[in-house]
Amino acid sequence: MNQEIAKTRVLFLITKATYGGAQKYVYDLATNLPDDRFEPIVAYGVEGQLASDLRTAHIKTYHILPLDRDISFFSDIRSFFLIRKSIREIRPDVVHLNSSKAGAIGALAARIAGVQRIIFTVHGWPFGEARGLFAKLLIWKISWLTALLSHKVICVSDYDLRTARRMPFIGQKAVRIYNGIDLHMKFGTGDVIRNTFPLGVKITGTIGELNRNKNQMALIEEARKSPDMRVAIVGEGEERSRLEAKIREYNLGERVKLFGFLPTAEVLRGFDVFALPSLKEGLPYVVIEAKLAGLRIVANSVGGVEEILDNDVQEFSLARMVTETIHVYETSRNSASPRV
Repeated sequence: MNQEIAKTRVLFLITKATYGGAQKYVYDLATNLPDDRFEPIVAYGVEGQLASDLRTAHIKTYHILPLDRDISFFSDIRSFFLIRKSIREIRPDVVHLNSSKAGAIGALAARIAGVQRIIFTVHGWPFGEARGLFAKLLIWKISWLTALLSHKVICVSDYDLRTARRMPFIGQKAVRIYNGIDLHMKFGTGDVIRNTFPLGVKITGTIGELNRNKNQMALIEEARKSPDMRVAIVGEGEERSRLEAKIREYNLGERVKLFGFLPTAEVLRGFDVFALPSLKEGLPYVVIEAKLAGLRIVANSVGGVEEILDNDVQEFSLARMVTETIHVYETSRNSASPRV
């Protein structure tokens, strides 16, 4: 008589279930783990596109309501107890942490709950952001503690892996696994972009969450200095009103346009040049996708951007990312880690 093999239950934890690189990473793993071997569950704080997409894909979700990106003592304490409660209810074999806030609180909760395999994926070390010295030191210590409490640390670029290997007691547990995309993805015509501009003009486009790290403001400033430049900005986020105000101030409404959230595959072919003016990155999916689409790419040299430009696109396959992550799930129990 054949006995049914128990599935490995993986609890993903992320701060914001909105739209961005870390969110795509969680979605791609949760929906591509072999369903005969794994049971994925996603717990998150801020509601958004990821949560909706996961429900559509029939992935079980938990909403940790007080968990958000801003530091708040009382909310963070509530988040800790709710995460610990969720872990005790779900009884995961693996807790896979994503994003700084969820990572820090989740690592401590998972350790106290006795989880045997805690994985922390670094989507760009947060202390690389433009902040004051005290804030950077504090964030470095929190990041280090999160990595210390984890059994394995996944870095999405060699750039971040080198940083991990300079951190005390972290180097041996850190590995590099590149983000991956479907190399057979189909691209649309991009007409939703091109039809908004005069026929025949060259369009510089960018895609990403509208925030200060993504630095879309730099493209607006560049368009102000270059009268022939047309800019398409795709994405939503906290900086939208500030970007809109600057476009009005510079009277650039005919040449710089905000399109809101649109699927990457539908819009990339609407650009002649893909621009990434980011101040901080891990390994941006959108640059891999722009490379696959055959676009000219202009980007700041941050995080793993140069690794994408220097390597063959085959290095960044979704199948490879999933396979290598499964290997981490299956071997992390034996990794050396401090007792807590």
